[in-house]
Amino acid sequence: MSSSSSAPGLSPIADAAPVSLCTRQPHVPADRLVAEMVPPPRFDSVRFSTYIPDPNQPSQTEAVGVLEGFATGLGGAHATGEARRGFLGFGRSRTPKVPAGPRGVYLDGGYGVGKTHLLASLWHATPAEPALKAFGTFVELTNLVGALGFQQTVRTLSGHRLLCIDEFELDDPGDTVLVSTLLGKLVEAGVALAATSNTLPGKLGEGRFASADFLREIQGLSAHFRALRIDGEDYRHRGLPEAPAPYSDEQVTKAAYAAEGASLDDFPHLLEHLAKVHPSRYGALTDGLKAVCLTDVGAVPDQSTALRLVVLADRLYDREVPVLASGLPFDQLFSDEMLNGGYRKKYFRAISRLTALARDAKRLVDPH
Repeated sequence: MSSSSSAPGLSPIADAAPVSLCTRQPHVPADRLVAEMVPPPRFDSVRFSTYIPDPNQPSQTEAVGVLEGFATGLGGAHATGEARRGFLGFGRSRTPKVPAGPRGVYLDGGYGVGKTHLLASLWHATPAEPALKAFGTFVELTNLVGALGFQQTVRTLSGHRLLCIDEFELDDPGDTVLVSTLLGKLVEAGVALAATSNTLPGKLGEGRFASADFLREIQGLSAHFRALRIDGEDYRHRGLPEAPAPYSDEQVTKAAYAAEGASLDDFPHLLEHLAKVHPSRYGALTDGLKAVCLTDVGAVPDQSTALRLVVLADRLYDREVPVLASGLPFDQLFSDEMLNGGYRKKYFRAISRLTALARDAKRLVDPH
């Protein structure tokens, strides 16, 4: 997929002109949503052995040991003693017994301390074939329920050994109840759970964490979780240089034409386009991209737009797609009101991730 014309005054340097995200309207069938419930490409190769604990934060080392033991304990037969039957879990012959003891772990920590790395490592370390393990964000799980329906989602996942949920959305009461009910059904079916979460509005403080909020919101499921606190600062800022300053429109455009697999979009137009695409499709929106180039980056105008941008930033970060931009630096995307509001952790996460991707994009302008 490529745009049909070149930018004014420029000839394509790559085989084709850069694509425009604004021309893409991806359709994502339900079976793809199920098949893609695996750790994202950024975390394909992570393992417990590749997690480097901060020596000043002993809770990080402790968490690795506990999770390694948890993964080992998930070996052998499904917790109910039943084998998975039929496509999407159909054909179960009896109501399973609730397994004894904690069947879940909750990773409790601020953004950037490696919770997703550890969650993906748990998925990789659990001794079961990939089809019996699922990994997704809270948003991806709610999208699955929307695509399949509640009962079909229960049947789809109830034969799994493990379900990992990244960024459990404690700031959305309706979806929290929906997913908590779903998890209750899965616990009854013997599925082990692992989760990370964001925090409730007004609870972030100085990066303090959310275990009490999480356990309260999942109510009857709390007894099935062991909370593991992971202290530390955002690893993306440990000893790393500051994010590069934004480039000029000309530099970004030239880089987009020179780089194979790059997209090129005006930032305000991209924000408008995101409103026309369901967030469950943002991953597909970025299919095949090796770089995203944006001109005229400016402050996000409202909270609905900001939340859509957060989802896009997550999908780009998961896929390790560098982002080259002109305009405002990424730490000026969100207003003070947004950064002090109930969704502030989402916005800080987006800033952190986009900053990391901006560093990665520097090679598009200066390959040396």
